Amino acid sequence: MTHVVVFDYGSGNVRSACRALEHVGADVELTADREAALNADGLLVPGVGAFHAVMRQLRVADGENIIDMRLAGGRPVMGICVGLQIMFSSSEEKGEGEGLGQWPGVVKRLDAEVVPHMGWSPIEAATGSELFAGVEDQRFYFVHSYGVHDDPTAALAGGVTTPPLTSWARHGNSRFVAAVENGPLSATQFHPEKSGDAGMTLLANWLDTLK
Repeated sequence: MTHVVVFDYGSGNVRSACRALEHVGADVELTADREAALNADGLLVPGVGAFHAVMRQLRVADGENIIDMRLAGGRPVMGICVGLQIMFSSSEEKGEGEGLGQWPGVVKRLDAEVVPHMGWSPIEAATGSELFAGVEDQRFYFVHSYGVHDDPTAALAGGVTTPPLTSWARHGNSRFVAAVENGPLSATQFHPEKSGDAGMTLLANWLDTLK
C-alpha cells in the first residue's frame, strides 16, 4: 500500500483527511515525526485557520525544512486549504507575512459581498491535469476568506522547463487559484476530504501519482 503521512503539526481537524485517504486505499500515518514525514511515499500538509498561525506552527514542527527536503528529492507533497496558501510567497491576512515561497504570488482577501466563501463551487481545471482527471466538471467544497489571485504559471513560464498547471475557481468578483500541480508539489484551496465522491476521486488520482 502507498504510505502517506498526514503532517500533524497542530493545524485544525486532520482526522477527516486521514479517513478520506484511507477510504481511497492509502496506508495513513498521522504524525509530526521528522523521519516518518521525510520517508513517506506522500506527505499531506493540511491547513486550517489564519495564514500566520499556520506558518508559525509549521516552523515549530520543522515543517518548512521537511517540505524543502522532500521537494528537493522529488518526493511528493500535497497541501490543502491554507496548506496551499503557505506554498506561495506571502499573505496580506492580518498584515504582511512570508510563506514558503515555492510559488510566486500573494494571498489576498476575496473580493465578494459574502466572505468567507463557504460552499460548493465548480473548477476551471487546467488542461492536462492529473488531479482532476475524471472530475473536471464537478464541484468542490471551499471554506476560506483569502486566496491567490496571481497566476504562478504565468510568473514562472520563462524560468522553468515545465511550468505548473493552475486550476481556477470564482467567488464574487474574485477569480482565484483553486489548485496547482507542479511536479512533486500539488495543492488545493478546497477541501477534497469534504468534497464527496469528486474529492475522493481527486485524492485517489493523487495517490496514483505516488506510485
